[in-house]
Amino acid sequence: MPRTPIHTDAAPAAIGPYSQAIRAGNTVYLSGQTPLVPATGQMVEGDIEAQARQAFDNLKAVCEAAGGSFDNIVRLGLYLTDLSDFARVNAVMAEYFSQPYPARSTIQAAALPRGAAFEVDGVMVI
Repeated sequence: MPRTPIHTDAAPAAIGPYSQAIRAGNTVYLSGQTPLVPATGQMVEGDIEAQARQAFDNLKAVCEAAGGSFDNIVRLGLYLTDLSDFARVNAVMAEYFSQPYPARSTIQAAALPRGAAFEVDGVMVI
């Protein structure tokens, strides 16, 4: 099955040897998005809510570039450097997703790229 890379300038460019997403058939594997502002490549300023919103906005842009939307996401992975931020990130996620919610895992990571406090990745079926 061919793999088709997805790229959009509306999300941060990859900071390593990976694609923003890869489409294989009707499944799109979305790479992790951190709270980098696409226009500047710098971390968004603000608290965990600001970081979560920017990361979700970045993920949304990649979904749209692949021809889908958050309604097509079937699985999310959330990564936080501090699980005490769990409830605050959940509240932000509720601004972006409606029922039926995607399957999800939430993991505390010791560190994330560029000092981010939050990262999100996912799988989308279109």
